[in-house]
Amino acid sequence: MQVLRITRPGGPEVLDFEERPAPTPGPWELLVRVRATALNRADLLQIRGAYPAPAGVPADVPGLEYAGEVIATGSLVRRFKVGDRVMGLVGGGAFSEQLITHEREALPAPENLDPTQAAALPEAYLTAFDALVLQGGLRMGESVLIHAVASGVGSAGAQLCRAMGARVIGTGRNAEKLSRVSAWGVEKTVLCDTSPPRFADAVREATGGRGVELALDLVGGDYLPETLLAMAPQGRVLLVGLVAGRQATSDLNVILTRRLRITGTVLRSRPPEEKMALTQAAERSLLPLFQAGTLTPVVDAVYPMREAREALERMARNETVGKLVLRWE
Repeated sequence: MQVLRITRPGGPEVLDFEERPAPTPGPWELLVRVRATALNRADLLQIRGAYPAPAGVPADVPGLEYAGEVIATGSLVRRFKVGDRVMGLVGGGAFSEQLITHEREALPAPENLDPTQAAALPEAYLTAFDALVLQGGLRMGESVLIHAVASGVGSAGAQLCRAMGARVIGTGRNAEKLSRVSAWGVEKTVLCDTSPPRFADAVREATGGRGVELALDLVGGDYLPETLLAMAPQGRVLLVGLVAGRQATSDLNVILTRRLRITGTVLRSRPPEEKMALTQAAERSLLPLFQAGTLTPVVDAVYPMREAREALERMARNETVGKLVLRWE
């Protein structure tokens, strides 16, 4: 099989194709023929040498999500059979024609989605569902602030909120991108084109002075102090990303007096049993919404795998709305 591997730390130009033996599934594992994978910022960081892969996955092959079909199963597999269309998250290695995954970490691909659409689903929707619903306790009628709302996870979070009867206020740094997010149910947008960003006053005005009950922070850095000021009493902040930086200076009195809760969360480094539990919860709660057309993966563009470098460079320039997908031909 072919893999697209990291030859040395650097930019997308350090990726190159290599032939490797096909892996063999263990007793509870699936061997999947990968048809498509989607890009994530973790891939760029791994290529640069700044985000090592977890133990047990290929250290030199990026890729966190996939869609394809089962081509072999372990002796104890019961959930899937050869020929089944599947999708899912992996700790790495999805930039390959074949991969191994535990049967309980794989999801059946919705019949109404082709492989390029299905590949854009797992990371964005499982991240948003886990943060907003399972950890954030999203409730009908709440107001939710989503940073980087035009991103893959942001677009997924907005659609989840709409499906659950919550209103969304979204931020972003690009006015053209923000002009497109109303299609996902975003009621108000705030352009953050200053440094540091300023959006708390606009959020509080949009909520009648109360603030939002829940925030999905995909950027971190100097967005955090403003986010805290935008929260309603007993609000919940879910910190998922740090693209704006790992450091922030905040007034702790805001957290105390408003009784705020801040939760940090990642998926990639979690133990397998937690990933399996999330996968099963998503299968029960999300897949029916995709099958009904209530939720839809937002795909900005699809590239052949041979153009992966160009796709990664485009993502690094922040030119995308939703996900970029790579397909094997």
